[in-house]
Amino acid sequence: MNVKSVEKLEKSMVALTIEASAEEFEAAIEKAYRKQRGRIAIPGFRKGKAPRKIIETMYGAEIFYEDAINDLYPDLFAQAAEQEKLDTVAYPEVELLEANKEGFSFKATVAVRPEVKLGKYKGLTAPKDAVKVTDKDIDGELRPYIQRATRMVDVERKSKKGDTVTIDFEGFMDDKAFEGGKGENYDLELGSGSFIPGFEDQLVGLKPGAEKDVKVTFPEEYQAEELAGKPAVFKVKVHAVKEKQEPTLDDEFAKDVSEFETLAELRKDLGDKLTERRERQAQNAFEEALLDQVTENMTVEIPEAMVNFRAQQMLDDYAQRITSQSIPFEQYLAMTGLTVDMLKLQASEGAARQVKTDLALRAIAEAEKIEITEADIDAECARLAEQYQMPAEKVKEIVPVSELTRDLSNQKAADVIFSSAKAGKAPAKKAAAKKAEPEAAAEEKKPAKKAASKKTEAKAEEKPAAKKTTAKKAEPKAEEKKPAAKKTTKKAKSEE
Repeated sequence: MNVKSVEKLEKSMVALTIEASAEEFEAAIEKAYRKQRGRIAIPGFRKGKAPRKIIETMYGAEIFYEDAINDLYPDLFAQAAEQEKLDTVAYPEVELLEANKEGFSFKATVAVRPEVKLGKYKGLTAPKDAVKVTDKDIDGELRPYIQRATRMVDVERKSKKGDTVTIDFEGFMDDKAFEGGKGENYDLELGSGSFIPGFEDQLVGLKPGAEKDVKVTFPEEYQAEELAGKPAVFKVKVHAVKEKQEPTLDDEFAKDVSEFETLAELRKDLGDKLTERRERQAQNAFEEALLDQVTENMTVEIPEAMVNFRAQQMLDDYAQRITSQSIPFEQYLAMTGLTVDMLKLQASEGAARQVKTDLALRAIAEAEKIEITEADIDAECARLAEQYQMPAEKVKEIVPVSELTRDLSNQKAADVIFSSAKAGKAPAKKAAAKKAEPEAAAEEKKPAKKAASKKTEAKAEEKPAAKKTTAKKAEPKAEEKKPAAKKTTKKAKSEE
């Protein structure tokens, strides 16, 4: 391998012209031949037994060039980047320049980590919400316990909204029953909007045993085209009317739904947990605001490829999480009507923020001469081991030391920011209607990169290998798949 030239471009981009020697190319061609020969049919030879020279004579000397180049150039690029001490931060765009029996050459244009000029990052001030928990807030936290203990009780009165009626029904159009319009012993909560508009309203005021013809018109956009926009009559019989009977909020209730002996103890525990959660949310928001100031104060020209690479990583992680739930990612996209490009666009804003924050924290770590010791690594492995209930040795197998070192360094850099910062008074918020659901049901917002902590399942950070110039944006990570180089030859015919 020979690096013929290195050209520094704008926006932290570098162009490398790399040459592969005749010996390197020949070895790659032989490897491609051995890999492909079992799929190539040559008259007079059993599959896999045709000599390379025979195949090259029939299909041309370049028959194995494409696969040989695709297999070899990522390694050559990685060697060249290491030789030139390039801190690459994205896939390179690759252009094949020349290929013949003397070797091949290609041009790789790649983004490198940009230079960061830090602004003020110590002694910052950011608003922080004061945490307050009221009795009304605790009432909201108590609602799920009440709902779980609520029973449905039969009543002999007229139905009203909020009640559940048990009904038989059958739908008719022009005095003819239609498919899918019949049900028996169906429990319907009045006011839930489960049935088409107007249906549930006409069941209000009925007692058990009552029968009624419910006249409705199907919506124009109804999913069954043969029913859309047409009038229908449902013959309905009410078997039962049930109302929700909530439990009495007393000490017995607390014993039934929790480990506490009294209602006062349960409410105190809910209040303590809500206070802790709000304090954590306020601290997270405070730290995010500080990190935003740091990134706003710094000067850096971030290459677009770096953001795109991070967005692709986020998309890959998201697809992996979906797949881990036994849902093929392609099926998930079809079900949701989303596309890979739509998801990546959604990820771009978060990716840009993560890239900025990471660059700032790394620059601070360098400025503060932060070092990570073996004791730091061991302590972090012990913490992760306790968190994920696994041996510390297993953690070290899963999470590379380089990744732990980077994360701990970023965490210490973030601590420099947070420990020197001051909390200011948060601006007054506009009054908003409070949700009935407890805050515990909401997903908390984490700091953008307080400690850059990773799950133990995280993969090693590796330099991205070369990627085809025309490769799709959703291409897998380089360590998972070697993308193809620019096509150079026609393929031999193979038997499927």
